[in-house]
Amino acid sequence: MTVSEVTRRNIIDLLRIEQVQWNGRLSEIDFLSRLFDLEGLHSTDHRFSTVEGDINQHRVMNNDWDDDWIYSDSRFNILRGNEDVFLRFLCEMVHPVVRTDAVEVSKLVRLFNDHLVADGWEIVEKTKISERSVFAARRRLTGPALSLKSAKIVATKMSADYLSQQITRMESAIESDPELAIGTAKELIETCCKTILSERGKSLAGKPDIPELTKATLKELELVPDGIPDAVRGRDVIKRLLSNLGTIGNGLAELRGLYGTGHGKHGKASGLSPRHAKLAVGASTTLATFLFETHMDKKK
Repeated sequence: MTVSEVTRRNIIDLLRIEQVQWNGRLSEIDFLSRLFDLEGLHSTDHRFSTVEGDINQHRVMNNDWDDDWIYSDSRFNILRGNEDVFLRFLCEMVHPVVRTDAVEVSKLVRLFNDHLVADGWEIVEKTKISERSVFAARRRLTGPALSLKSAKIVATKMSADYLSQQITRMESAIESDPELAIGTAKELIETCCKTILSERGKSLAGKPDIPELTKATLKELELVPDGIPDAVRGRDVIKRLLSNLGTIGNGLAELRGLYGTGHGKHGKASGLSPRHAKLAVGASTTLATFLFETHMDKKK
């Protein structure tokens, strides 16, 4: 188990102390049906064939099971089973279908993460349904976390909803789908450049590729290496950094073509690991943040 029994018990104890109803506004059967095949789990009561009969008898008809019976039922094995079962259980507890109170959801997610951090896990927003957050579990980020946070802040200030979606998609895919993260990292740069150029009233003919978009954006923001006056202190260093900055988009486009989503590959092609995805995501969000902040600063 990568999520220890100690962590699980700590979370469950706090849920009991706070008197959190694990199934939210759903019936217990409806909630558990979202996670488990109830027809495939046996009954411990000879009168029934499946666990659904047990739940109906002992929680609906007689109500002689404790409210927290789920935590100790070995058929679901939430306390000692695979971490995937436990983490999906937590995520389902804060799903918009299960809970509607945004304040309660935020509080529960913080509670979960305060304890999951000890085992290197966290619950994060994966997507949205009707403007409400849907969560998923992932290994805690160690590399691009800071740049992702900065990029999110910038996207919020720019009211760039699609940009925010791309950042969230990358964040969720780094561990589970590195190829998607790499593909989205390249798309992030495209979105970033197109948004900046559009807001500044600039357009490029045809269907410009990443190198063209990046070059045009750097030029529009007066960040091209040749535009640095000779009198500026550290001129040579700044020129080198800007020159390297302009190649990030090119590199991501090449990497995406080789390993990312969006291009067909032969059946035996092997993908890259999460650490390579972190490199791509970290580079793209760093570039996007720098470009957007420069754009916003010049608007002032």
